[in-house]
Formats: sequence, structure tokens, C-alpha cells
Amino acid sequence: MAEPLWQPSEDRILEANLTRFMDEVDGDWNVNVADFAALYDFSVNEREKFWQSVKDFTGAVAETWGTVVLEDGDKMPGARWFPGARLNFAENLLRRRDGADAIVFHGEDRVRRRLSYAELYDEVSRVAQALRAAGVTTGDRVAGYLPNMPEAIIAMLAATSIGAVWSSCSPDFGVEGVVDRFGQIEPKVLFAADGYFYNGKPQDCIEKLDEILVKLPSVRRSVIIPYTRDDPPLDDLAHAVTWADFVADVEAGDIAFERLPFDHPVYIMYSSGTTGVPKCIVHGAGGTLLQHLKEHQLHCDIRPGDRVFYFTTCGWMMWNWLVSVLASQATVLLYDGSPFYPSGNVLFDYADAEDMTLFGTSAKYIDALAKAGLEPMETHGLAHLRTMTSTGSPLAPESFDYVYRSIRRDVHLASIAGGTDLISCFMLGNPLAPVRRGEIQTRGLGMATDVFDDDGRPVRGEKGELVCTKAFPSMPVGFWNDPGGSRYHAAYFERFPGVWHHGDFCELTDTGGIIIYGRSDATLNPGGVRIGTSEIYRQVEQLEEVVESIVIGQDWDSDVRVVLFVVLREGITLDPDLADRIKRHIRAHCSPRHVPAKVIQVTDIPRTKSGKITELAVRDVVHGRPVKNTEALANPQALELYQDLPDLRS
Repeated sequence: MAEPLWQPSEDRILEANLTRFMDEVDGDWNVNVADFAALYDFSVNEREKFWQSVKDFTGAVAETWGTVVLEDGDKMPGARWFPGARLNFAENLLRRRDGADAIVFHGEDRVRRRLSYAELYDEVSRVAQALRAAGVTTGDRVAGYLPNMPEAIIAMLAATSIGAVWSSCSPDFGVEGVVDRFGQIEPKVLFAADGYFYNGKPQDCIEKLDEILVKLPSVRRSVIIPYTRDDPPLDDLAHAVTWADFVADVEAGDIAFERLPFDHPVYIMYSSGTTGVPKCIVHGAGGTLLQHLKEHQLHCDIRPGDRVFYFTTCGWMMWNWLVSVLASQATVLLYDGSPFYPSGNVLFDYADAEDMTLFGTSAKYIDALAKAGLEPMETHGLAHLRTMTSTGSPLAPESFDYVYRSIRRDVHLASIAGGTDLISCFMLGNPLAPVRRGEIQTRGLGMATDVFDDDGRPVRGEKGELVCTKAFPSMPVGFWNDPGGSRYHAAYFERFPGVWHHGDFCELTDTGGIIIYGRSDATLNPGGVRIGTSEIYRQVEQLEEVVESIVIGQDWDSDVRVVLFVVLREGITLDPDLADRIKRHIRAHCSPRHVPAKVIQVTDIPRTKSGKITELAVRDVVHGRPVKNTEALANPQALELYQDLPDLRS
């Protein structure tokens, strides 16, 4: 068993929300949950009691919760949570109306803004009234094509306050990427910015917006936020008004929140779309709310007055996750732009300036910091930083080392994993437990997360398929335009009937932690042995010459051979000696089966808009198959680097 990299102090354990929650569970249900393991068992074996306790502990607001917590709980899908409840998602996020910071926004080095809870409430009130005047009613869709700015939160809260459904993507999406998403859900109103900043330069969106609006005939009103200029040209944009003109005729007042059923849609999210038109995943208000409250307050120890940051865009589910901290009466810290402009210290400057208590980011960002040789521990105070979370891809063991060596010694480093599919996490942090190198600490409370072998049997200490064996509140309501739920069922329940199959290749360790080895649909199968791609990445990217890598299985000679592509540091060229050293390193630290048959240098790696590398797209290109939806990629031109490579014909 690996030695802990961090242990919470006794004071920290005593002060934690989770400690108080365990005491309340003990008292309310007369059970003995003396430690986290006992609480976890209670949470999955007594789901009704557990989720009732979450609702009560977090103070979730509803007109009524009804008398039943769970109906048809043995069905998955098919279970119904709080079937008699009536609530509003936005009302839960707008409980405070005082002068403390609700939102702080930094847009690279160009824009600084902050809104108090009172100002946020009033802004939402005005936009909600303007939406009603524009004909938006319960169940209509409202979309955002926006940078990660306050107006995105305001528009979302305004839409959901009246029972409309919010959906968003980031402004770096191209025209077809936006239309592939919003065209399916037919929004009545579209909020957009005139542009955004990245790497110190303004990026215009007006021309793209013109094309998008032509292809979205459902949009009756487009609301444009001037961001990169004071007076953006709107004459050619269909149904366009500025944000100021949209709310010019309304005064702020008490919001008339529409209280709706627990499963009433609140968000429409999208699958990555790299294998076809994105699936439109519909999430319910109550499940999203309770799941986020649980994760924030119990797993991340977020408290009123905390200042919470996640480096994200409006096209990634971590934006939705971040915004929900308002329901815990914490401050949302927004950043839009490059995390390395004007230098790699910009986010740590932000952390110090705003007394950041939780710093959320991606595993790739932490790896990039380490490769850049940055030492925030030497240059920044980070005095208020209690928690650092990482997601997007598996956090390498060396990145754990880097955080504790170079960022902060006394910090709860929580690698977390889940997905857009559940708008939350299957596994995440435990503020009462030690952090061990290379492991996610625990399965999420209330989540019957397990690992199955190919025959559907639970395994421990072995690699297998990530599954969830019992229904949970934030399961999707369904997919948009999926009558009968056939596509929804096919996405998660075909492999193991009655069990959620998530598609990650992972291992449940003897400590109760989890190691993720990559997507199971991207696993390598040389000689019929399954190998997780992250096992190879962890080794290759330790080498000083390698910036990043991507690995695929190539069909070859009636088998599969492992092919590794590497991006090297500037000025370095892959030669036989370096290729051989890469192979020897993989052999020594993994196994002979992990050793690539081919190592090939490339200059770029294709990735999705949320920064995830796309093994499946590269595999399709290598095999001469078309990539169905390049609009889902942030850098689709990188795919050309993998076409018709002579090295792969021998």
C-alpha cells in the first residue's frame, strides 16, 4: 500500500461538513457510521434515508418534497426520486441577496468584474422578465454561445427560474458544431457574445453568429453581449438586440420562481460528438441539485463564504458543476481565456488575489505546469487554498508528486471522475482520508459504483469495466428526441442489463480507492490482452523529451499492434536511440505487451473542446475511416498528421 502524500489534520476533520453530516445521520437514523466506509455502505444500502439526509443537511429548498423519496428503486432505468416534489433549481442558487461576492470574473488581463448576491439576484430578475416578455415559457429551450462570463450564469438562472431548459457551448465552437447541438433542441432565445479573448487577442464571433442564426430558425430573439468591443455590429444578425436593450424596459423585483417536478429538465448537455452527431442528454433539476450539493459540501467540504474556482468553458460539464456552488452560498470565481497568458502564473495570481479556497482544473493543466518548470509554492502564498481538484483525464502519479512538491503541501488533492452523462461524479475526494499517489480516494456517496469483469462479475484489485449497480438521482431524464428511450438504453444498459455501464477501464484497489486506465472503448488489445491507454501515457510523459502522447491499436497481421505518437520538445527529433529508450522505459515500468511496435513523432494531437485527447478519431484516420464529426474537435486540422503514414504500412 502506497504511503499517504497528505493526511487531514485533526482540526480539519473536526471542522469538516462530512463529520457533521455523519453525526446527523447517526442521530436521525440511529445507525453507527463511525467512519467513511460505514457511511458509504449506508448510502448505497439505505438510499432513501441517505438522500433524505442530504436534502435536509444541505438545506435544499422546495415548495414540497412529497412523502416518497424513491419509487421503483430496483429499476435502472425507471427509478423515480422524490416523485411528489415541487422545486425550482434557480431558487436554490439564489437564496442569498446580500452584499457579499456571488461572482468574480477575470477575462484574461482585459476585464475584471464582480457581482454581489444582491446584484446577481436583481440581474436574474430583469432577464427572467425579459424572457417571459419574449414568449419563453416552461419547457422552452434557451441557449448560450458564450465565454465563461457572468452573463452566462445570469441567463441560465433566468431561464431555469421560469422552468425553461438551459443549454450552452463555448464560443470556440465552429458553426456546424453549434448547429449540430442547438439545431436538435430548437432554442427560442440565444444568448451570445460578440467575441472573446484568448492569448491576449480578441476573437470575433459576429460572422459565425450570422451563419448560426440562419441555421437556427427556432430562435425568435438573439441577445448579444458586447465583450470585445463597445458597439458590435448587429444589423445583419437575425432578431438581435444587445443585452442592455433586452432588459431596458424592466425593473428588478422578486422573482416568480416556477416550482416544478423533481425530474423537470434543467440542462441539456452533449456527448463529445466525435463519433457522430452529439447525443442530447437531458438532466433533471432535482437530481442535478442534490448531487451537486452532496459533492460540494460532503466531498469537497465547500462552506458558506468559500471562494471556488474551476478552469472550464461553458461547453464542459464542469461549468454546470461550478455554478451550483451558489447553492452552498459560496462565491463563484470565473476565468475566461488562456491559463498561460500572459504567463503560466496567471491562475495562481488569481488564487492569491481572490483568496481561492478550491482550485479546480484538468490533469493536463497540472502536467503542463510541471513540464513548464513552474513552482507556485515559491512564488505565491495560496494561504486560503484547502482543496485542489483534477478531472478530464486520469491524474498521473507524478502529477500528485508535483502538486505536493511544487504547489502546496497542505492541500486536499482530489482527483475526480464522472461525466457529462451524469453531470456529476462516480468517484471523487474524501476530506477525512489520506491522499495516495495515483489513486482517486473514494467512490461517491450514494453511488453504487463497482468494477465488473467481462462476464459481469465484481472484481477487486483487477482491471475491469466501471459500472453503477443502483439508480441514483442525477441519472439523465433521457435523451432529447428519443421516444421510448431506445438510444438512452443502448448508451448505458445494453452491456450489463439493469446496470449502468460507463465505458471507463479501471480498478478498485484494496484501499477503497480507484485507478482509471482510460476509456474502455480505447483500450488496446495486443494478443487479446486489454491494456489501458493511461498506463502508457503515465510512463512516456515522464521522459523529459516528451511533451505529450497518444496511443492507439492498429489492426495488423490478424492482431492488434500498439502504435505510439509523441509530441517532443522544441528542437528535438525522434531518432532510433530515443525511440528505443521510450520502448525500454515502457517495458521496464509496464510490461512487454505495453511496448509499442511503432513510435512516431507528430507535431499536434487532436482533442475535444474540453481538452480530452481523441484516440478513437486517430484510430479511424489511421485505418482510413472517416471521422464523422470533426466539428467536435478543438483542432481538427491535427488529424491530417495521421493520414497515410508510411511508417504504418510496414
